[in-house]
Amino acid sequence: MKAISTKEAPAAIGPYSQGIQAGGFVFLSGQIPLDPETGNIVPGGIDKQAERVMQNLRAVLKAAGCDFGDVVRTTIYLTDLANFAAVNEVYGKCFAGTPPARATVQVAALPKGAHVEIDAIAVISAT
Repeated sequence: MKAISTKEAPAAIGPYSQGIQAGGFVFLSGQIPLDPETGNIVPGGIDKQAERVMQNLRAVLKAAGCDFGDVVRTTIYLTDLANFAAVNEVYGKCFAGTPPARATVQVAALPKGAHVEIDAIAVISAT
């Protein structure tokens, strides 16, 4: 087991790793729309929050030697399912090929008042 860490994504705000490589997989912790430089939620609406979440995930994937094409499973957590379409639009732009399996759930609240959080599982490419 190997911890994955990068300064290009927000530091963990609790006792967890940004990602863990185990076997042939990388398990990414949920990312919320924190700016890695300030530690604050990015300003703007749900689309800006979703964009920042995907940027954070991309950074952790890169640190693990992966990209969105290696992602096989995600979970999207929303504080309001009315934001589903907006988040889906941003999310979909990151997966040019076959999109991963996914679940989307509404939750009562997310850390720091975020409106979206996404976690992921990727396979390590044999290239």
